[in-house]
Amino acid sequence: MIEHRPFLSLGAIRRDWLDARLHFRVGETGHAGHAPLGPLHVWNDDEFAPHSGFGLHAHRDVEIVTWVRSGAITHEDDAGNRARLVADSVQAMSAGTAIHHAERNEENSPARLFQIWLRPRTPGGTPRWATRVCSRELREGRFITLASGDPDDVAAGALPINADARVRVATLREGTRMQYTLPMPGSAYLVADQGRLDVGHVCLSARDGVAIRDEAQFAMTARDDTGVVIVELLTRSDWAYGL
Repeated sequence: MIEHRPFLSLGAIRRDWLDARLHFRVGETGHAGHAPLGPLHVWNDDEFAPHSGFGLHAHRDVEIVTWVRSGAITHEDDAGNRARLVADSVQAMSAGTAIHHAERNEENSPARLFQIWLRPRTPGGTPRWATRVCSRELREGRFITLASGDPDDVAAGALPINADARVRVATLREGTRMQYTLPMPGSAYLVADQGRLDVGHVCLSARDGVAIRDEAQFAMTARDDTGVVIVELLTRSDWAYGL
């Protein structure tokens, strides 16, 4: 099943400095039918105004993957990590027992990003943070795994997360067609960033999402040049945990 979640149907949070659209219902905010998908329970399409953002605040027992789509944000946490994340950067943070962090746009132009939250496979643990860049050239016409709970992905360069999921990104040119195979249990959430994209029988406009359930494969056709971000759900086997 492929469930279309059009951008205009998404819940919204608007502040003087923040414009957020919610692919999944958060508390009482958002579309009642936009339920979590396995461990994936938050996917926010955020825009931070210049010189604004979240001050120091706490998280625990959550895996947060942030993909910067344009502009830049500055991360700082109480473990001593600080970094300026430019467009095409990904950040993976395991909150563990607790971490305090701030995320701000210190630039003179807006910052656009996806914030993806996943339930951890096991609670607690030591907080962890890491970042990397995935250039447009690297992901041209193919999917690159940004962050994953699969040790094989981590060995190949993905950032580690403590969740049964992997986060992937691609840049697809207009007219690109591909058959996409999902790992079991055949569930994923996908967002078309800049342009139109056909996923199976569903026609996505820019910033639309689809929840995919019980599909081993699906066809994908780019109607425009677009970025694609997908979170695949994974089934654990005999993985060597302890990332």
